[in-house]
Amino acid sequence: MRADMDRKLRDFLGAKTAKTFAEVLEIETVGELLRHYPRRYLKKGELTPFDELEVGDQATVNGRVKKVTARALDSKIEIRPDEVHKFRKRRTITKVVVTDGRNDLEAAFFNQPWLLTKLTPGTSALFWGEVTMFRDIMQLKNPGTEILDEEDLTEAEIERRARPFRPLYPATSKLPTATIERSIKIVLDGLDDRIDDPVPDLVLDKEKLLGLRDALQKVHLPDTEKDIHDAQRRFRFEEALVMQTILAQRRAVTDALNAVPRPRVEGGLLDEFDQRLPFELTEGQAAVGEEIFADLARSHPMHRLLQGEVGSGKTVVALRAMLSVVDNGGQAALLAPTEVLAVQHHKTLTKMLGELAEQGMLGGAENATKIGLLTGSLNAAARRTAMLDAAGGAAGIVVGTHALLEDKVQFADLGLVVVDEQHRFGVEQRAALSAKSGENTPHVLVMTATPIPRTVAMTVFGDLAVSTLTQLPAGRSPIQSSVVPAKERPDWLQRAWARVREEVGKGHQVYVVCPRIGDDVKNATDEEGELLETDEGGKKQARPPISVLQVYDALTEILHDLRVEILHGRLPADEKDAVMSRFAAGEIDVLIATTVIEVGVDVPNASTMVIMDADRFGISQLHQLRGRVGRGKVPGLCLLVTDLWAGSKSYARLEAVASTTDGFELSRIDLETRREGDVLGVAQSGKRSSLKLLSVLRDEDVILAARQEATRIVGVDPALSEFPELLAIVRNALESETTEYLEKT
Repeated sequence: MRADMDRKLRDFLGAKTAKTFAEVLEIETVGELLRHYPRRYLKKGELTPFDELEVGDQATVNGRVKKVTARALDSKIEIRPDEVHKFRKRRTITKVVVTDGRNDLEAAFFNQPWLLTKLTPGTSALFWGEVTMFRDIMQLKNPGTEILDEEDLTEAEIERRARPFRPLYPATSKLPTATIERSIKIVLDGLDDRIDDPVPDLVLDKEKLLGLRDALQKVHLPDTEKDIHDAQRRFRFEEALVMQTILAQRRAVTDALNAVPRPRVEGGLLDEFDQRLPFELTEGQAAVGEEIFADLARSHPMHRLLQGEVGSGKTVVALRAMLSVVDNGGQAALLAPTEVLAVQHHKTLTKMLGELAEQGMLGGAENATKIGLLTGSLNAAARRTAMLDAAGGAAGIVVGTHALLEDKVQFADLGLVVVDEQHRFGVEQRAALSAKSGENTPHVLVMTATPIPRTVAMTVFGDLAVSTLTQLPAGRSPIQSSVVPAKERPDWLQRAWARVREEVGKGHQVYVVCPRIGDDVKNATDEEGELLETDEGGKKQARPPISVLQVYDALTEILHDLRVEILHGRLPADEKDAVMSRFAAGEIDVLIATTVIEVGVDVPNASTMVIMDADRFGISQLHQLRGRVGRGKVPGLCLLVTDLWAGSKSYARLEAVASTTDGFELSRIDLETRREGDVLGVAQSGKRSSLKLLSVLRDEDVILAARQEATRIVGVDPALSEFPELLAIVRNALESETTEYLEKT
C-alpha cells in the first residue's frame, strides 16, 4: 500500500496505534506524523563486535546484561531494586557489565538508578559511548542505552537501531520515542516516491532546497550530518514560507481596502496641542509621528505597530494621531485590555488635552473635542450618554474595553482604532471594531510596551508596518534592580523592608507586587482567573505562590505605622478607582497589588517596587512591572524577591532582568528560554505550533528569503490558485493556529 500525506495513519499502523497518536499527540494523518520531526539526534558509532573495539572509538555494541549494581555516591549503600524510588533525588552510580558471550564490557550510568530495574541480568540491549580502558577493563564513557528485549527484533531492526544517528522525538510515556521511530519507518517505507511539494519547484531550485520526499527521508533516517542539515534547512524554509504567505495575503487584502484619508490639518487641534505641550517631543516621537501622518493621509487603511519601552512616550504619539483624525471630522477609538487601564487612559488623555477636551463646557477651548469612556461597569445613565456621544459624533475620542466591541455600540465616523497592549486582543476583536466604520475601513494603530526583536516583529507582525521608540523622554530616572534571595539571605529581605520604610520617609511611595490575590491554594489563580502553575514545568513547589492578602497581613505588622492598602482586579470598579486615586494623590504609602498595575498606571512619586516570588513571572512581565517606578525625577528601585537558590535557571532569569534595562535584550533572552510556538500565540486555538524547526531569532536570513518569495507569489497569484500544494498547507496552518502575537507570560 502506497501513501500520500493525507492518508489516515490507521491504514498503516492499525487502529490501536493510530488512536494513541490521535489522543496523545493529535496526529491523525501520514503528513502530520512525518512532520513530527526529531528534537535531536544521538550520534553513535558503528555496530562493532566486542573483540574489535579500540580505545577512543565511538562505538555501539549489542549485548546482554551480565551483572548490574547501583549505589549512592554519598555513601557505600547498595541500592536494592525495590528501593530505587528512594534514591531518585540523590547522586547515584549504576554499573552494568555487558557480554557478547565471549568478552565483557562495563558501562557506568550516573544518577539513573531506575536502570537497576530495567537492565536486569539477561536483558538484551544496545549500548553506545566512547571506548576507554580502566584497570585493564574495557568501558564505555558517557554511555547511552536502549533495551531490545521489549519485543522480538529482527536482525534488520537491530541494525536499523544501530544507525549512526538515532532520532529522538518529542514523546510521552504513552508514546515513547522508540514507538514513534518505528511508526515513522513503517510510513516512510510505504510513502509514494513522488509526493506533492508545497514549496514551488522554482523556489526549490533558487534556494537549493531538497524536495519534500528526499527531505523527509533524511530528517528521519539520516546517514550523515549533512543529511540532517540539508533536511532541516528545507523544513525551516517551508515553515517560514507558509507563515510569510499568510502575512502576504493579509497585506494584499488590506491594500485592497478603502479608507478615508485623514491628512494633517494646519491650525487644528493637533497644532494647538503641540503648542501647549510642556515638553519637547523626542526625535523618535517626532519621526514616528510623521510616519503615522503619512499613513493616515493614504486612501488605504494604515496597519501599523507602535512599540517602545515602558515610558518611551507611546501615548503622546497615539494621541497626536487621534487628534489628526478628529481634525478631519472623524473619530478615534482607544481599546484597552482592562477596565483599570481604560480608566487610566481616559484620565491621562483628558489631563494631557486640558481645555482641548472640554467641548461644550465652561472654559473649554473653541475647537475642543470630547473624550468618552465606555466600560462594562458604567451605570445605565453614564453608559447611555457615552453611547450617544459615540454614535452622534460628539465624542471625538472614545476610550473603552471589550464593551466597545458590542454590536449596539456605534460610531458616527470611526477613522482610527488604537489598540493598546496588542497581546490581549486577537485579529477578530480588531476586525469587530473596524467593522463599525461602514463602507470604509478605519486606520489601525497597535501599541505594545513589550519590546519585540526585529525578526519576531517581522514574523508575527508581517502584516503591520513597525515603528519603534527607543528613546526615553527627558526627565525619566534610571531604575536599579536587584535580586533578593529571601531563603538564602533572609537578612536581605529584612533590609528590603527597611528600604521601603526609608523611601516612604523621603516622601516617596512603594508598590509591592504579588502573583496571587488570595484564593484557596488548590485553586490559585492569577489576575485574569487563569490557574497558576507553581513552577516553570507545572510541578508542585514547596509552597504556593504568595498572595496579596498574605503579604498585607505581614506588612501591616512590619510597617504598622505606614499607610498600606491592597489593589487587585476583583475589587469592585469604584473601589479600584478609589484606591488608585488615593495612591496617585499620595494618600497611600505602600500599595500591595497584583499585576493589575502592570500597564498604564502612572504615579511619578512611586520610587520603589518589591516583586514577591519574582520567579513566578516572565522576563518581559517583570520588565514591564518595574516600568511603573522611576517615572518622575526620583531614581527607581526594583527588588526581585525569590526563594530560589543561586544557580537555577529561574534565578538566572532574574539576574538577567536585574542586569539590564534594555527591554529588547531582555525580550531576546525571554524568547530563547521559551517555546517559540507559544511565542507565536498558537495556544489560542489549542493546537500545536507549526514552528517546529524554524527559530525566529536564529533564522533571520531564512525568514527574509521566504518573505521575498511569499510576496512575489502572492503578488502574481493572491488566491494561490496556481500553487494548490502551498494553498493546502496554508489553509491547514490557518485552521490549526492563530499566529498573532507574543502570549502573555
